Amino acid sequence: MKKLRNFVKTSLIGGIAVILPVTILFLIFKWIFNFIINIIQPLTNLLVARSNLQELVAILIVICIILSVCFFVGVLVRTRVGRFIHEHLDKRLSKIIPGYGAVKTTVSQFFDRKSTPFYSVALVRGFDDESLMTAFITDNHPDGSYTVFVPCGPNPTTGYILHMKKEHVHPVPVSAEVALRSVISCGAGSQPILAAFHRNEKNKL
Repeated sequence: MKKLRNFVKTSLIGGIAVILPVTILFLIFKWIFNFIINIIQPLTNLLVARSNLQELVAILIVICIILSVCFFVGVLVRTRVGRFIHEHLDKRLSKIIPGYGAVKTTVSQFFDRKSTPFYSVALVRGFDDESLMTAFITDNHPDGSYTVFVPCGPNPTTGYILHMKKEHVHPVPVSAEVALRSVISCGAGSQPILAAFHRNEKNKL
């Protein structure tokens, strides 16, 4: 009976672990889709009324128009004139719209992975001994030193910002996802990070 209970329990938990992330992801995408549809609804209604198109076709046309506009703006800001207009507009909007700068930074970090604090993984020696801490390199400086963020488990959004000499920072070729999982689980699953560190140290010899 105990084995049966354990089998049912582990199977149920395993099923939830597989289905729950997929369900949450589906709900997020559904919310984003509905949000976009509500924004473009006036244009969709206009196309339906003027062209006698079905609503789904009108929605697809509007989305294509929006993506085309985004593409055109992206091409424009790659030119010298476009950059000048963009920078001037940014300064104006930052002055007249409270919070514009914070929103822009958040969006930029979302689309530019290299600008996020959870990008480059490293093991750092924060103490004067052989102890190693999992960290993320957030900046490097002309003198070779680094600024790193050392997250606290199990909440990786809290931690310490350290400015460290190059010799105390050891970048490791593992993904940020691996490091974050280790932090969230309070160190469990750190083997890939340590293995990458020891490989690097062996290659230096």
